[in-house]
Amino acid sequence: MKTIYKTIYAIIGIMIATNFVAVAQSKATLAVLNIESKGVIPDAEAIGNMVRLEMEKAKVYEVLDVFDVKDILKKNNVDMSNCLGKSCVLEAGKLLHADKMMLGSIERFGEKIAVTMKVLDVKTGEIEKTNTTEYLNLQKEIQKMIEISVGKLAGIEPDLNAESVLVSYNQPIESPLTKLNLSGPRAGIYYTDGIAGERMRADKVPYGGLGMYTISSLIGWQQEMQYLSSGNFSGLVEFIFTASGLESGRFIPAFTFLNGFRLNRQGWEIAFGPTLRFIKKADGYYQMHKDADGNLTYDPVKDWHLVHEWNYSNGPNPFPIVSNIDDRGIASLSAGLVIAVGKTFKSGYLNLPVNVYMIPRKEGSVYGLSFGFNIYKPSSK
Repeated sequence: MKTIYKTIYAIIGIMIATNFVAVAQSKATLAVLNIESKGVIPDAEAIGNMVRLEMEKAKVYEVLDVFDVKDILKKNNVDMSNCLGKSCVLEAGKLLHADKMMLGSIERFGEKIAVTMKVLDVKTGEIEKTNTTEYLNLQKEIQKMIEISVGKLAGIEPDLNAESVLVSYNQPIESPLTKLNLSGPRAGIYYTDGIAGERMRADKVPYGGLGMYTISSLIGWQQEMQYLSSGNFSGLVEFIFTASGLESGRFIPAFTFLNGFRLNRQGWEIAFGPTLRFIKKADGYYQMHKDADGNLTYDPVKDWHLVHEWNYSNGPNPFPIVSNIDDRGIASLSAGLVIAVGKTFKSGYLNLPVNVYMIPRKEGSVYGLSFGFNIYKPSSK
């Protein structure tokens, strides 16, 4: 019984080995001559060597040895350095008895390098496979470009990270149709709720409020810079300086830094980032008292007192000391987070950005509306 099993295993082994040999022998032969080179540093022979190397690495064809190719072509009076076109390469393939021939070109166009690779079937005289890819003008990376292009011909998936860096269609497109710049003046209104809002609207005397209106105005300037552009989508940073409270005789400066994302054609945008403003604050306490249910409560306006107003003859102040908006204090820096959504309306060269925004704060959130305008004027030539 063991002898029978050994015989079966031996037969299977022979069949597998024979299959591998048949597969190896079934590979089509391919020869690579020089590849046309225009406007790039490597010459046609160097490019041909790079392509030959990448084809050997792909292991799709049985690539003919370069010295054998040169020797056969020389004996038949074929100048390999000038054999770049389809007809010459086809005749060379017949002399070499190759199944396939490789031809193509690498050419620089401004800031792009176009790589074209073709596989020619010698028997039919037809182009069997072709690939043309545009890359950035990074001549030190030509070997990598050839690897990607040859790999595509051979059915090998390229390194996506390498391709995304080298392929030119990832370049940002900057034109009046796809790049929108909304730098310009800004104006708007906002409302502050919570304790902060009540303190801002409280009378200066005797409550130390800012005496501002329920709705406050703001004016300022927005400057933006685009750091990403891909067709209709762009990423940008925005610097906004505003002053508010002027209608109430106040000057409250604020500086806002936003990171925004915009759909240029539709005009929609979302942005977020920190905001800093200077507003008068003082340390004090709330004189708490019990309500009808016995719970401690206070009025944000009438029950607010500065620290020095406590009568220490009654003992230590039992109420927590907090910092609050108060006209009797000093200008302090206050930070917050702005979340904004907007849309730009267009009329000819006129852009009208309108935004709604929110600044969430525990002591009182801010809800606002702002708008602006700018005019795009194409440069005259």
